[in-house]
Amino acid sequence: MTENERPEFFRFHNGTKARLPFSGAEYDSRLMGLRAAMDAAGAEVAVLTSMQNVAYYAGFLYCSFGRPYALVVTASEAVTISAGIDAGQPWRRNHGDNITYTDWARDNFWRAVAHVAGTGRAVAIEGDHLTLAQGVRLRSFLAPREEIDIAPATMQQRMRKSPAEIALIRAGAEIADVGGHAIRAAVAEGVREIDVAMAGRDAMELEIARRFPDAEYRDTWVWFQSGLNTDGAHNPVTARKLERGDILSLNTFPMISGYYTALERTMFLAEVDAASLRYWQANVAAHEFGMSLLKPGATCADVTHAINDFLAARDLLPYRSFGYGHSFGILSHYYGREAGLELREDIDTVLEPGMVISMEPMLTIPEGQPGAGGYREHDILIVTEDGAENITGYPYGPDFNLVG
Repeated sequence: MTENERPEFFRFHNGTKARLPFSGAEYDSRLMGLRAAMDAAGAEVAVLTSMQNVAYYAGFLYCSFGRPYALVVTASEAVTISAGIDAGQPWRRNHGDNITYTDWARDNFWRAVAHVAGTGRAVAIEGDHLTLAQGVRLRSFLAPREEIDIAPATMQQRMRKSPAEIALIRAGAEIADVGGHAIRAAVAEGVREIDVAMAGRDAMELEIARRFPDAEYRDTWVWFQSGLNTDGAHNPVTARKLERGDILSLNTFPMISGYYTALERTMFLAEVDAASLRYWQANVAAHEFGMSLLKPGATCADVTHAINDFLAARDLLPYRSFGYGHSFGILSHYYGREAGLELREDIDTVLEPGMVISMEPMLTIPEGQPGAGGYREHDILIVTEDGAENITGYPYGPDFNLVG
């Protein structure tokens, strides 16, 4: 084959289709919802570029490594566009068709997209993901008559979980508990944060592999923090050695086919001083109060204001560090986020049966004050017809989490 004969893109249907996290009927239903949103917005074709939407509608969770990926959806087709470095895996892990683009020439990705999407059409994009640079290329290769931001509509669809999604999320919550118990067993004076974190991660990955033998295994992680490191919810793990009396923060995150669940708990090593115990108990009380508010018909903002009032009455509101909870689904610390379902003052979304949301109040007491550290409790709840079901089983509070 000469250089001029090298293809810009091609189909590489290598091997047989793998078992995906959900049935074909589930993916067809999701695509039907997307096409309904496209019709409502006047879009003729959708070019979805985010990890969360490609995975949600096609089942394929890509690994970008700086390369672009997409799912192109028309009235009759749904085709993922993937890089040649992945060979046949995107087709095997994909509900529909796949086209592989080559790197023989720059912008072969967009040539493959245009092959499916056509030109001069009304194109739905993800305004929160398509970069300025890629937007220029889209306009160059697709010459869209109109660009329509479909991202808000896709987020609204993802916020409302199917029974199959809820079953997977429920399993994830149980696996997060497994990691929590492994962490609790590993906590001891002189042990490093990283050693405790690895114990929790390993336990969860083994349990995921046991329960989901056909899945891909990646991205499961633990943030286990101690002392000053607990002041932020997303602080990375360090090699700090645990000391008697330390405040500890347990955070387990099993990932199953792109679906995220979490468990977060405040702990103390061997002993807890009086000031710390008061903050801990107050945060537990806010946690229990917040969970009691999660029910259909409540708005995210109303729940948030009620917990704010609860903390303000105890002179604790200045120590609150972020919103009180969020949605669950295809998301992680580097993709996803269903921002329309977060417990914040500026979110007016009404809770509905089938939504899945956390309750996770956090207080951060600055270093140098009695009781310094970050206090977090985190449970996952499924909104039901008349309330909410808590699917987190790991206990919270001093009775169980004063350890070592």
